[in-house]
Amino acid sequence: MTSSRKKVIVRRFTGETLAGYLPATGMVRGQTTLELLDLAGRVVPLALEEVKMVSYVREFNLTDTVNPERLTRRTFLARPRNEGLWVRLTLRSGELLEGLAAAGISLLEAIADDAGLHMTPPDTRSNTQHLYIPRAAITEMQVLAVITTPSRTKPVKPERSLQEELFDTPLPPNARPN
Repeated sequence: MTSSRKKVIVRRFTGETLAGYLPATGMVRGQTTLELLDLAGRVVPLALEEVKMVSYVREFNLTDTVNPERLTRRTFLARPRNEGLWVRLTLRSGELLEGLAAAGISLLEAIADDAGLHMTPPDTRSNTQHLYIPRAAITEMQVLAVITTPSRTKPVKPERSLQEELFDTPLPPNARPN
């Protein structure tokens, strides 16, 4: 198996979960279906209207029938530390889910294609590393904050004299004009 396919758990609105493999990007075919490669090696087409979320996971945890994604925390406890758009989604089922979406061209492409939203979940130590929420599953999206790294202040250079600028040689301290 190539490294371009990642372990996923797909959660449907019916409550059913499916384990398998999906590409990290470009997984939506024809804007209406996902093609999941299940654990038996079959390609299973899934309609996007039926998919609540796709969780990219470290391990499948198929023995846990209730929460195999182990996504225990669905909101941030405090302001996130990583860069991105801090978003809060309301899903069709009424669930609230927060995450960090990329604040760049990938977000614009997702909105333009009307496909879905890729985001990082609040608890990066959990089994779920990344989430994909189809656009059909989202009823409301709020941008709570734009998280950026603080800009570094540049050191202030001392003012240079005309001679120093022209000849790039400093004047001796006693030769400076008043």
